[in-house]
Amino acid sequence: MSELEAARELLREFPVVDGHNDLPWALREQVHYDLDALDIAGDHPDRLHTDLPRLRRGGVGAQYWSVYVPSDQPEPVAATLEQIDCVRELLARYPADLAPALTAADLETARAEGRIASLMGAEGGHSIANSLGTLRGLYALGVRYMTLTHNDNVDWADSATDEPNVGGLSAFGREVVHEMNRLGMLVDLSHVAATTMRDALDTSAAPVIFSHSSARAVCDHPRNIPDDVLERLPANGGVAMVTFVPKFVLQAAVDWTAAADENLRAHGLHHLDTSPEAMKLHRAFEQRTPRPVATVATVADHLDHMREVAGIDHLGIGGDYDGTAFTPDGLDDVSGYPNLVAELLDRGWSRPDLAKLTWQNAVRVLGAAEDVARDLQAVRGPSHATIESLDG
Repeated sequence: MSELEAARELLREFPVVDGHNDLPWALREQVHYDLDALDIAGDHPDRLHTDLPRLRRGGVGAQYWSVYVPSDQPEPVAATLEQIDCVRELLARYPADLAPALTAADLETARAEGRIASLMGAEGGHSIANSLGTLRGLYALGVRYMTLTHNDNVDWADSATDEPNVGGLSAFGREVVHEMNRLGMLVDLSHVAATTMRDALDTSAAPVIFSHSSARAVCDHPRNIPDDVLERLPANGGVAMVTFVPKFVLQAAVDWTAAADENLRAHGLHHLDTSPEAMKLHRAFEQRTPRPVATVATVADHLDHMREVAGIDHLGIGGDYDGTAFTPDGLDDVSGYPNLVAELLDRGWSRPDLAKLTWQNAVRVLGAAEDVARDLQAVRGPSHATIESLDG
């Protein structure tokens, strides 16, 4: 049996729990949630990284759908609710393939039924608009993790890609973490500053996750996880889910992206501008300076390092498909997970190791958050703290 065949066989028993997929936002951007206009029951490699046939080919058994909205989005709470509504529409439209999931037990039930367990994660604390009541509302609607920040700071937490503001978590930020623990909502530390990571680990009574982050020692990008934080995951019980985004995993791609961004700024444009003028400049830059290409081996290098520092019990996968313009060779879309498993088999990873990476660790951490919530709810009711009362 080839390693690729062995990888596919393993994924039939222990499929991938992927921590982060931006399909709902892609559906908003491309067809404004008109699922008839872009039916994911068919292959759409020219438009999406994700559809049902490729999820099946990739051995995906559970997916956290990101209910992301940009941090500068007007009315972020309303836009987040629209994202949640999109996921609910997908679940109603494709019940033979997608199973609604809220708990670790739901993941196991979906696996036994041969369906893809579908969970939701909110990407960025701006989605709660400084309101613990809104946080509880998102949990009631099925959101099972919240990334504390996205690319910009929130009033109570610092982002990895913004200027320091509160020095990690503010007092209200710590209260947000406490309330997430009480609810059973996973604290997601992707996108946050290293100071915020450390504060959250100091604060959280439940295991944390990084839904889509890689190792900073392998690729020096502020979105990645420093070794001192990885070293703390065994004591916390959390899981770091490696991401595939080239500009976060390949140092040459980090450097290339910085140069491409500076090229836009030199012409008076924002580095995230996608106007025709900006794209013309970007294509001309790429023609002059070819884009470095990450590979399956690039991602495996991160996992090797993360296993050495954090241990096999604290690793997972969070591809960030449909949330990135570029993907590594061999991990072009959601059908590529067997290629990563095959690469790790070739590097000597055992079947029990890979079962933890793909399925068991992510299921365990959700179950552990549920256990902590049950204990906390027995002794504490909902918090009614406000940012003004704690940080004002």
